Amino acid sequence: MFTGIIEEVGEVVAWEQAGDAARVTVRAPLAVSDAGHGDSISVSGVCLTVVDQGPDWFTADVMAMTIAMSTLGGSAPGRRVNLERAARVDSRLGGHIVQGHIDGTSTVLEVTPGSAWQVVRFSLADELAPLVARKGSIAVDGVSLTVSGVGRDWFEVSLIPETLAATTLGSLATGDRVNIETDILARHVARLAEFSTTTERSES
Repeated sequence: MFTGIIEEVGEVVAWEQAGDAARVTVRAPLAVSDAGHGDSISVSGVCLTVVDQGPDWFTADVMAMTIAMSTLGGSAPGRRVNLERAARVDSRLGGHIVQGHIDGTSTVLEVTPGSAWQVVRFSLADELAPLVARKGSIAVDGVSLTVSGVGRDWFEVSLIPETLAATTLGSLATGDRVNIETDILARHVARLAEFSTTTERSES
C-alpha cells in the first residue's frame, strides 16, 4: 500500500528480459536505505518486490502482465522513475490510498504551462472513464493527483511546482505514455453497481 507521495526519483540501471518476464534493477539510495528482501517499492506506480539489493540499488521481477499493462517494458538504462516505499501504518496519509496495481496506461494529449505550474491532459480509455471524476483522486506514474477536469475520453491534472520538480511529471511532453491507477473506492463502487444491476435484471 502506498500514498502516492514520491520519495525520490530513481534511475533504471538494467533491464534483463527472460522469456515473457524480466528483471529490472533500479538505482534508489533512499528506497533501499531500510528495505529488505520481499519489501514492496512503487516504481512509477507499479508495485514491485525486492528480490536483491545493494547499497544504492534493488532488483525486482516484472511479470508478463505488468510488462503488457505498464510503461516499464523494455526500460532502457538511464530512464528516470518515481519511487515510493510502502506506507507505514503510523504515517500520515499525505496523498490517497494507492495500491500499485495500475489499470493501464494513458497518453499525454496536451501540456499547458502556467506561470509556475502546468495543466496536463491525458487520454482516458472507455472502460476507465466511469472511474475518474472531477476533484477525485488518481495516480499518474505513482503520483497522487487530483483530477482538475474530465471528459468522456480525457482527464486533466494541474501540477504544482513541487510536483514538477520532485517527480518525473515535470518532463512530460505530448505523446508520452504514463501508468495510471484509478481510485480504489471508485473501483469497488463500480463493481457493486455491476452486481446490483445484475440482481435487478434477474428478479424482474
